[in-house]
Amino acid sequence: MEEKDQSSLEENIENELVLASRWSRLWASLLDALIILIIAMPIIYFTNGFDNIFKGTIPATYVLFLVVIQIVVFIALNGKLLLNKGQTIGKMVLNIKIVTLTGELPSVKQHLIKRFGVYLLTSQIPFIGQFLSMINVLMIFGKKKRCAHDYFAGTMVVNC
Repeated sequence: MEEKDQSSLEENIENELVLASRWSRLWASLLDALIILIIAMPIIYFTNGFDNIFKGTIPATYVLFLVVIQIVVFIALNGKLLLNKGQTIGKMVLNIKIVTLTGELPSVKQHLIKRFGVYLLTSQIPFIGQFLSMINVLMIFGKKKRCAHDYFAGTMVVNC
């Protein structure tokens, strides 16, 4: 085990940027989703969203409302962290961050429009959105450990 830690350290020193593991990215993403869910649940409750869900009829305007709420909450919680450190709360907890391919912090355009816009908006496309989202995420199993939104924004996720 110690030999593996030593080789990781040498790789860190040589390359300065070491790609984050797929597992750390997964856990960071799940933590971010859990935080948003904790905030969204009371909103859904107080707007009678659960009634619609249980009836099986969710108006398109309500879905749009929830998407807007999700974006607002995400930016409120993570906006400053993303701009200053390249991290969401989940990424901060797991000591990983988003950088450009040259190791710089991404711009607002790269973060919010290219990276997260692609990630969020593709999932909202009727009929094929969930399929596109799945392809986006499954691309992490490639050699470069980058999702489609990473390629689109010119970013990667590395260890801090």
